[in-house]
Amino acid sequence: MTSLIVTFALGMFSWTFLEYVIHRWLGHDPRYRGNPFGVEHVRHHAEGNYFAPTPKKAALAALVAVLIGGPAAWLAGAHGAAAIGGLLVMYGTYEVLHRREHTHAGIGGYGRWARRHHFHHHFVDPKTNHGVTTPLWDLIFRTYRTPGVIPVPAKLCMRWLLDDAGAVRAEHAARYQLRGARS
Repeated sequence: MTSLIVTFALGMFSWTFLEYVIHRWLGHDPRYRGNPFGVEHVRHHAEGNYFAPTPKKAALAALVAVLIGGPAAWLAGAHGAAAIGGLLVMYGTYEVLHRREHTHAGIGGYGRWARRHHFHHHFVDPKTNHGVTTPLWDLIFRTYRTPGVIPVPAKLCMRWLLDDAGAVRAEHAARYQLRGARS
């Protein structure tokens, strides 16, 4: 049982590498950006609050489960299934975290860190901070940058960031600033 838990955890860990690779190269490298993920990703950066439809993502996860999970279970039995299960659980975690970074103020130290790490990527330098759930691969591939004050373009500003007067909420003012007039 312990070895299955370790294998599941390794599957989860493998997602963090795939997340980095997919985001950095399929989402940002012009040589590979014409793929379906890249098209959706460019739209996400341009619109800010756009996310590929959840049914599309669920269908892709199901396809991966069948195409990779089946052979993994056949070749490695329960350990193959555990590895793919861990990868898919972490993918689901990534999807929830990524959406919440855009739609809600971060909860707890990790939530606030993840949001700032990701928004540095969105609003300061898209060539850095490709990891959404962890900075590990950004550190390894030297694409990590520590976020300073993040200038958020008014046209891409998230609702949770603003008060009723349209200014950055006091609790976020030391870390975020609004750039440009809101329309």
